[in-house]
Amino acid sequence: MAEEKTIAFVLYPGCTILDLVGPLQVLSMFSAMRPEFRVTVVAEGLETCGTDTPLQVGADRTFADVPAPDVVVVPGGGTPTLRAAIHEPLLAYLRGVAPGADLVASVCTGSLILGAAGLLEGRRATTHWAVLDVLAEFGATPVGERWVQDGPVLTAAGVSAGIDMALHLVEELAGAEVARTVQFGIEYDPEPPHGGLEWSEAPRALYATVAEQWLQEGLGTHPLAERLAARLNGSAG
Repeated sequence: MAEEKTIAFVLYPGCTILDLVGPLQVLSMFSAMRPEFRVTVVAEGLETCGTDTPLQVGADRTFADVPAPDVVVVPGGGTPTLRAAIHEPLLAYLRGVAPGADLVASVCTGSLILGAAGLLEGRRATTHWAVLDVLAEFGATPVGERWVQDGPVLTAAGVSAGIDMALHLVEELAGAEVARTVQFGIEYDPEPPHGGLEWSEAPRALYATVAEQWLQEGLGTHPLAERLAARLNGSAG
């Protein structure tokens, strides 16, 4: 009988729901095929919490229930993610489980939470393009790629990139053939109606303003706010 492994998705109030459920769907399909990989959603408590949409969701287990997951995935978001990046119970959980985990992963600005927990120091990492340069404040080397793996840390770019990252994760866990089968299972074959994104046309000035608002509302007077704002302003200039 194969050894059971636990893949834990971290939930916190206000996260971007696609950051969570995109890779969660991928890994849940994988778990259906390979039941030795158990998928769970963990949070500080089991009460229902809001997301960045009208949808409310809840975890099935607490941090205390899952003290040693094999894989951890942290979603991102806007202002609530910055609040989560200074929420000590969440940071303590990540610091505690990271040394024993095979992989610690993030989607979008979830990498800022990994950085705040001290898990990106000296590593290549990515996040949403609007705040990519902010990663340097955590000792990371920002990389503008769809997903980046550096040792046991796997980070994805913005929102939908979490699906790509999760398929890569399946390949890491079970091989390319299984990952391809999962891709067929979720019928992931994107053909965006407006074609691929031309990054030189990204609305950087607009999103710089949005990101500044996230920092102000999420971090307030916390010392991290000024440091991240300086990184953000430097990249915007």
